[in-house]
Amino acid sequence: MRILVFANTPAHVHLYRHTVDRLEAAGHDVLVLTREYACTTDLLEFFGMPYRIYGTHGTESYSKLRFAREIGGQFATIAREARRFDPDVIFGRGPYAAYAGTLTRTPVVLVLDDEPGDFNHTVSRPFADTILSPAVTRRDLGDDHYTFDGFKECAYLHPDVFERDENVREFLGVDPDEPYVIVRFNALDALHDAGLEGFSPHQRRDLIQRLSDHATVFVSDEGGEIELRDLPARPYSLHPALIHDAMAEASLLVADTGTMATEAALLGTPAFRYRGTDDHEYGEFQALERAGLAEQFDEYAAIRERALEILADDGAAARWQRRRQAYVTDLVNLTELLVDVAESRGVIDQLSSSTRQALQHEHHKQTQP
Repeated sequence: MRILVFANTPAHVHLYRHTVDRLEAAGHDVLVLTREYACTTDLLEFFGMPYRIYGTHGTESYSKLRFAREIGGQFATIAREARRFDPDVIFGRGPYAAYAGTLTRTPVVLVLDDEPGDFNHTVSRPFADTILSPAVTRRDLGDDHYTFDGFKECAYLHPDVFERDENVREFLGVDPDEPYVIVRFNALDALHDAGLEGFSPHQRRDLIQRLSDHATVFVSDEGGEIELRDLPARPYSLHPALIHDAMAEASLLVADTGTMATEAALLGTPAFRYRGTDDHEYGEFQALERAGLAEQFDEYAAIRERALEILADDGAAARWQRRRQAYVTDLVNLTELLVDVAESRGVIDQLSSSTRQALQHEHHKQTQP
């Protein structure tokens, strides 16, 4: 079989990397189509994934108008690469996968999460043969929509697939018992981030200064805007492929971005997310909050004080790991599910009975009295 995968962001690389490995090991041909964006191609290189680039995307503020201009120039490259590869099934999300599937008359599988990217869903949904999303999603995307008990991050953070690099503390330059915090600042440059604001420049500086009184602070600044020379913090400078190993060892993650907060929570690291002006209720975070693995805050002072409180709590690390063990172990290993869906060419009825049992037909669930 020939499987085409769209990986437009670093998170997409992680989503599919174990699936690509498994499919290639089974003798299938796999091609990843990607764009130059943040560390996406760095990750593809690190994991040895076969890829070609169809375009670029910067980290400046995004808009629907700019999106339309950008994607228009990229479709020609996507068309050429998709026709050349001639896939049997396509994985992705948004208009990229939808366009490639329509052009090559190939089944399209969309793997979504519960973010409010309604524009992407609206554009791609009519062209999808199968849509997969977490069971915590609150939208019905039609007859071809199936949900699974877990998160898209379960493709690489499920206990069955994630193995922590025991050398990460040495790589970071911290002692075995030295507490450290990872602070993640969002660039807010994606289409679904348009108009949103996270930590202000003043809040960023204040947060770093307060946290540094209790732990070593590593800053991951997606937009590259903060100057750390006069602040008591270090830039997170390891290869981006090691970020999950670093998060797994951290005492705390504080962020105004969603993906890394979800990842930290699934690793059993206290994950605090500042919502800023984002008032959308995400099903994933609600589930993680109920499990006691993540917390969200509307006010800056509240997240700052809660962060300081957890750093002073000697029992927090063990408590979070117990919660992870109780919650995450029973979630779906998404890599196994995606491999099976790929080998069935996206046809759910052709899956094994055990795999079908891991899926719920969302449309039928929503329409049942």
